[in-house]
Amino acid sequence: MRTFVKFCGLRDPATVAEVPAGGAAGFVIDVPGSPRSIGPDVAARLVESMPIEAEAWAVVVAPTAELVRRLFEEVGVDRVQVYGAVPDGLEYLEVHHLVPSVPVPPSGTAGEVPELPVAESYPRVHLDAAGQPLPGGSGTRPDWSRCAEIVDRNPGRKFVLAGGLSAENVAEALATVRPWGVDVSSGIESAPGVKDVARMRAFASAVDRFERGVG
Repeated sequence: MRTFVKFCGLRDPATVAEVPAGGAAGFVIDVPGSPRSIGPDVAARLVESMPIEAEAWAVVVAPTAELVRRLFEEVGVDRVQVYGAVPDGLEYLEVHHLVPSVPVPPSGTAGEVPELPVAESYPRVHLDAAGQPLPGGSGTRPDWSRCAEIVDRNPGRKFVLAGGLSAENVAEALATVRPWGVDVSSGIESAPGVKDVARMRAFASAVDRFERGVG
């Protein structure tokens, strides 16, 4: 697929194996209250089972520089997706492999879209719905028109759209926002934190059909 697809909140090798080539597995690391949270040691074992042509992403909230460094060096992730503040004290390559999550107001709500992080430091940017208590799996859709405006105003940047996506609406999201990639969590679950392989395959199939122009 040309579209980057990230399956987020994975917790077992069976679902990690479903990550499409060129996509990513997202591991929510040490986020209290999240049904998808796992520890760095569990994540490290899952990274070892990753498909060869896929990336491993850690998903964290306001991490310390020490945690970011551990995720890269010990857990072995390719990128760290950050909700909240990016810590000081990181080296250039560490910063370059971070993916800041920019909160976009949900559909039907007011609010300003925060400024984007500097493109030279952060080539990839994650767009998610603002105001969620936990990262990943809220099922809340950001305003796609605002997301599309962000994408249009920043040609060449790699935006990953998240929030409320599913096999049923991902084609519409791709047509409306035109992001570089998509990120799904609750939309591929049978219960909070429980991934459903059939839904994962249906999501990947929906992206593939969109790219091939099959309705």
